[in-house]
Amino acid sequence: MIEAAMIWNEPNNKSHWDPEVDPDWSLYADMVIRAGAAIADANPAVTRVLGGMSPIDPHWVNRMRDHGALDAVDVVAVHGFPLDWNLWPLNDWPARIVEIEAVAPDKPVWVTEVGVGSFGAEEVQVFGLNRTAELLIGRVPRIYWYSLYDLPQEWGATTRHREAEGSSYYRHFYMGLIRADGTPKPALDDYARVAGEMGLMQWFHFNDPRLDDAVGWMKRLGVKQLRTGLSWADSFRPNAVDWFDRQMEALGDFDVTVTFCFTPEHLGIAPHHSSAVHDPQAFADFCAWMIDRYAPASAAQPVARTA
Repeated sequence: MIEAAMIWNEPNNKSHWDPEVDPDWSLYADMVIRAGAAIADANPAVTRVLGGMSPIDPHWVNRMRDHGALDAVDVVAVHGFPLDWNLWPLNDWPARIVEIEAVAPDKPVWVTEVGVGSFGAEEVQVFGLNRTAELLIGRVPRIYWYSLYDLPQEWGATTRHREAEGSSYYRHFYMGLIRADGTPKPALDDYARVAGEMGLMQWFHFNDPRLDDAVGWMKRLGVKQLRTGLSWADSFRPNAVDWFDRQMEALGDFDVTVTFCFTPEHLGIAPHHSSAVHDPQAFADFCAWMIDRYAPASAAQPVARTA
């Protein structure tokens, strides 16, 4: 069920990795090296993906190479939202891919998040989806559209500065192809035409009530590839394994790229989900546990957590 494992989400984005705690990303790189080894030991068939970068930054990739992190992964991933957050035109997508291929010629480049929100107008999302498909399908091996659902306003977006980000924060709530009330947007029909070639990226919150409906929508749309997450922080909640089991069982018909991220506050150098940690091996152990449980290398029964 798990074809690939991504090591963190947007580690060069200060909303997801605290640069005050780890200004040169050496602590993150150490986590990548340890997690990459742990995933390979658990199941060498699982593709290891460097946390999808946002912004797309070849200098950051070179830094990861200098720290030794690129040797621990099989794929380099990028995220791009040129009509919402990035300061480059939509038509520059091919150039952004070339930038990363130039500094990581030995790694495939996946687009693990791309999207256009309906914050300004739903017609903009229709245009953006179709143009993105034209630019990227056939250009890179994997593409994941973000996202299936709008984020409900009452849930709040997972960023470090929240409303202080201004309109950038509120755009988080309009990235879906389906509104928060469950009704489809116009772009959903356009996405259906490319669903077999462009996967979906959908975060599922702990005990997310949308899970079963999401699976139903994805099957009707013809989605084959899904990127989602398993939260290290959530693993310390009561009944976390029950939720993880339910989520992964529900997604069993898709080729899943699972993202391992979110620091448990009690393990961070700073008490925040974006902080580097005191013991990076603890994160690697979490990754190995998840792969052993949901993508075991053999037909053995999934293992129980030992720590």
